[in-house]
Amino acid sequence: MGSWNRHRYKAEQLLAYLAKEPLNMFRYRGVARLSRQIGAHVPPRDWKMAPIVFFNASTRTSGLSLNGAFALLANWALGFAGRRVVHLACRGGLNPCLLGTRPEALDAPPPCPGCISQSRRLYAGTEVRWMTRSGRDEFPGDMGGMKVEALQEVEYGGLPLGGLVLPSVRWILRRHHLGDDAATCRLFRSYIGSAWHVARVFEGLADEVKPCAVVVFNGIFYPEAVVRRVAERRGIRVVTHEVGVRPFSAFFTGGEATAYPIELPDGFELTPLQNQELDRYLAERFKGRFTMAGIRFWPRIAPLGRQVLDRLSSFKRMVPVFSNVVFDTSQPHANVVFSDMFEWLDQMVEIMKCHPETLFVIRAHPDEYRRGKRSRETVAEWVADRAVENLPNLVFIDADDPASSYELIERAHVVMVYNSTIGLEAAMMGKAVVCGGKARFTPFDTAYQPASKEAFREQVERLLSSETVDVPGRFRVNARRFMYYQLFRASLSFADYLEEDRRNAGYVRLKEIPWETFRPSHSPTLETIVGGIAEGKRFVVGG
Repeated sequence: MGSWNRHRYKAEQLLAYLAKEPLNMFRYRGVARLSRQIGAHVPPRDWKMAPIVFFNASTRTSGLSLNGAFALLANWALGFAGRRVVHLACRGGLNPCLLGTRPEALDAPPPCPGCISQSRRLYAGTEVRWMTRSGRDEFPGDMGGMKVEALQEVEYGGLPLGGLVLPSVRWILRRHHLGDDAATCRLFRSYIGSAWHVARVFEGLADEVKPCAVVVFNGIFYPEAVVRRVAERRGIRVVTHEVGVRPFSAFFTGGEATAYPIELPDGFELTPLQNQELDRYLAERFKGRFTMAGIRFWPRIAPLGRQVLDRLSSFKRMVPVFSNVVFDTSQPHANVVFSDMFEWLDQMVEIMKCHPETLFVIRAHPDEYRRGKRSRETVAEWVADRAVENLPNLVFIDADDPASSYELIERAHVVMVYNSTIGLEAAMMGKAVVCGGKARFTPFDTAYQPASKEAFREQVERLLSSETVDVPGRFRVNARRFMYYQLFRASLSFADYLEEDRRNAGYVRLKEIPWETFRPSHSPTLETIVGGIAEGKRFVVGG
């Protein structure tokens, strides 16, 4: 593309962005003003002290997302604590970036002008290193003609680029099993090329500033996954963050944020007041009144329909089978027994055929049909492909059906989940839960998680062969302990600082509060985050 055409294209992109979001260029200018105010009042940095690098290229393309806000506020808090922070920000350096990839038009260029403009506002008054890209920055390896299976194994310079990119390809295409079509392979190769470039840029930055720690968004999406891997290889401590369970809350960890590696203190037990606090939360949750990352999965909950109720009397018992969404089941830490959720579902079909006296109800996750992020490999498609609805002892409830999952649990003999949170809720309701995949709650003796396919089948057969299920009392106790700790100790609340952006769905705004309130001394959350990032303390309020 010639120079004139390139400039014309960038101008057209910017005009298109302004036409789509005419207020966005002005809505967040207060953030830039606030950032400059804070930058002018933070104490002098100790330039002999190693800096902290922030990188979160996969949290937004415009606006201010929850995770973008978490990183921004953590940066300000560290500045007030006298720590030097360096932001690595993208200026057309990813081709394509993750959120700039359009599944319906994979060859469309990313929306760089709006994203860069927003980054300038967010990072005003802070130290920023921009990641750019030119023709000299192309991946030197030969991937021509490679199909998906071979692309997954691509390595360069000791980095497993194909493996680091794979979860992002699955996420953006909304499917676990990838086809070998030309568009998918081209996207895979583009992500690998961009991942290699990110590695080179971060290596250079690390050589220059010699950071003591790196903070990245989730550590799974490919730009952040590469930075995380390079940092770990160099012995640099890495902190990852994700949205917490409560509204406007964050989860920070020195591990893998998407796996929620929470450590319950020895001897931690709920007090009567804590039990009451948890019960109040659960009373609302069991009515569907909760959000995660600003999304309410259950706009409404309806009683079970006749398709289930009319058939219950014809069977000895009922077992609900809860699936999950592709991204949550495609991460390596989830698939410890089965290769993926669909293999687990295939196993469940074999069990169903052996137990005609039991009614099985497969419940698809409501997030499969989320607007703008609809799964392209759904449980409904699996049901149709396997023709499992022809089984006389199976009922399928699709993702857009508001039938109550909690009513299913109440009537259940035993509850089957892959790795979704409904398993934790079922354990708190006193039910025996068998997990096919690793979940955030399974390490805490809350449910059955067999270690092999054979052990899984044996465990399920034992439970289905029992007239009644004697649920270990520790399952419910431990489930409540974990849920409380996850909600009120490990989820760091930013509610004092953030509110919904009602003009831009899915984004947040900073509340109109004085710049002084962003000092760590004003907030247990900010104080906890500074201690965790700068000093390696636990990211737990009060601890």
